[in-house]
Amino acid sequence: MTQTIAPRVRTLVLLLLAACGLLLTTAGPASAHAALTGSDPQQGVVVDKAPDQVSLTFSEKVALSNDSLRVLDPKGKAVQQGKPSEVSGTTYAVKLHSGLLDGTYTVTYQVVSADSHPVAGAFTFSIGAPSTTSVSVSGETAGGGVVGWLYGFGRYMSYAGFIVLVGGAAFVLGCWQRGAGVRPMQRLVVGGWLTLTAATLLLLLLRGSYTGSGKVGDIFDLDLLGNVLQTKSGAALVSRLLLLAAAALFISVLFGAYDKREDEEKRDLTFGLAIGGTVVAAGLAASWAMAEHASVGLQTGIAMPVDVLHLLAVAGWLGGLTALLVALYRSEVPVESAAVRRFSQVAFGSVVALVATGVYQSWRQLGSWSAFTGTRYGQLLLVKIGLVALLVGIAFISRRWTGQLADTVVQRGKRAQQKERVPDKERVAANASGSGAGPGKSKGAGSKGAGDSKRAAQLARQQAAMDSARQKRTRDADPNRFGLRRSVLAEAGVAVVLLAVTTVLTQTEPGRTEEDAKAATAASSSSSSSSSAGSGAVTLDMSFDTGGTDGKGVVTVDFDPARVGGNEMHVYVQRSNGRAFDIPEVKVALTLEAKKIGPLAVTPDRIATGHWSASNVQIPMAGDWKVAVTVRTSDIDQTTVSKNAQIG
Repeated sequence: MTQTIAPRVRTLVLLLLAACGLLLTTAGPASAHAALTGSDPQQGVVVDKAPDQVSLTFSEKVALSNDSLRVLDPKGKAVQQGKPSEVSGTTYAVKLHSGLLDGTYTVTYQVVSADSHPVAGAFTFSIGAPSTTSVSVSGETAGGGVVGWLYGFGRYMSYAGFIVLVGGAAFVLGCWQRGAGVRPMQRLVVGGWLTLTAATLLLLLLRGSYTGSGKVGDIFDLDLLGNVLQTKSGAALVSRLLLLAAAALFISVLFGAYDKREDEEKRDLTFGLAIGGTVVAAGLAASWAMAEHASVGLQTGIAMPVDVLHLLAVAGWLGGLTALLVALYRSEVPVESAAVRRFSQVAFGSVVALVATGVYQSWRQLGSWSAFTGTRYGQLLLVKIGLVALLVGIAFISRRWTGQLADTVVQRGKRAQQKERVPDKERVAANASGSGAGPGKSKGAGSKGAGDSKRAAQLARQQAAMDSARQKRTRDADPNRFGLRRSVLAEAGVAVVLLAVTTVLTQTEPGRTEEDAKAATAASSSSSSSSSAGSGAVTLDMSFDTGGTDGKGVVTVDFDPARVGGNEMHVYVQRSNGRAFDIPEVKVALTLEAKKIGPLAVTPDRIATGHWSASNVQIPMAGDWKVAVTVRTSDIDQTTVSKNAQIG
């Protein structure tokens, strides 16, 4: 039976890995986790006068390089000057050359979001009147191509290596200590360490090209590698490598000195290994939390420890499941029912922790029920939830087999095996003595002695093969044990697909961010339409995030008639869903940087919920005025956002 099942196991694993690879390759480039929420000039707008700069506002802070923001004229020539810089909060700008001609200009951007993922895109605006342009913006993507695929594969393998390393070691130390001396278990855990180490080195090499040019030739660029080491993601990867060195020491003790100790000596060493292993495992999990989704957005102080606990729960469940599968199929030493029951308890606790942390993470990343079906992140999350539910269902079947599992069959098999070994050994000895020379046969004794030793070695190998076959038959004699093996194999198959979906999920824009970006884009389009329909009025929309609880929204500033002299100013503050936002204070400051005028402070009066107004706001000179709005949503949470407006 074992001989027929083992090839099926290998075939199933290969098919599952191929399916996961297909899932990763069809996932496309990594989606932007920082979304473009506004720009000045706005996308598609036609301005009468060439602006002095182009500014872009994102949903979160981003990292810039020298060529992160580019502005191209209709012929594709760059017209920006100097390096892009941070204007305020999440708004970044690049200066333009003077004397720009009329026509359609293309703005391209490629930055790195605060959660380590590349963000790229492009849009156009026109000066005077639209024109034909030779610049194509359809191919502006980030994290795509061969480098993007390799980076996604490296992330998948790093997660898999972490799960096998941590979960396999925890299974040996906490559930089946006899497994420390079992060669397949040793190979499994060491294989997890090697996989995680190799994947981390690969990600470190790919990082510079992945967030930049995307060219294969830049993978080994030492300058790019030096820049990566100065980023948050680079620091996280280096920290992971250092922790893997500590993990190597843990593995050497677990499969070396620990296995050779007596039971009484093992107790103290078990406690020490458990403490040290937990610290190293938590540190490895933190290397993801400190650089990705958990480190950005709402409640990062809570989100990062929750993310660490989530990863450890996944490793304890799926990694231990992998170790149990190897023990059931590959180990010649039978797994005791007590060890399986201990793992069942560990898996149950891991599932509880996984569900609790997953609910919190879902709320944090989605923010609304509609995001489950209205965003790609939510749709992938629904697939993940379905796979987890399926996995829990199969695990319930495994628990039933575990409850019926008995060691009596194994013990009977051992006794039968010992009885069978006696005549086998006697037969081997008889064959060895019968084939050799007797005491009186001295002629050719040397050559016959060599033949005898070869014959004895051959018989010993045969005996070892027979013993191994008996052990396998004995191991499979219990029908409950066979049923457990089948159900655990099914769990492992679902777990491989689940890991692939999780990897794609970590590279997808969170639903909360996607919905905020859609709301900001809709508000921007609405304001653009209202601005063009009005006679001389100017309307500015700016997204803000004060960083506190319920601190996101959109502030709209209207100037009428937007000319030199007295103007009527209205300020509207709305939530991302378009409803009025009741906040305690709004302030406005006007600055004409070209003439070094300002800031001119304006304190509007509260008219209604989310509506402020000021009359006779004096604009002393025509020009490109910077309008900075300070929004305070609580006693301690406030932020300032700005946008330029042509007045006069």
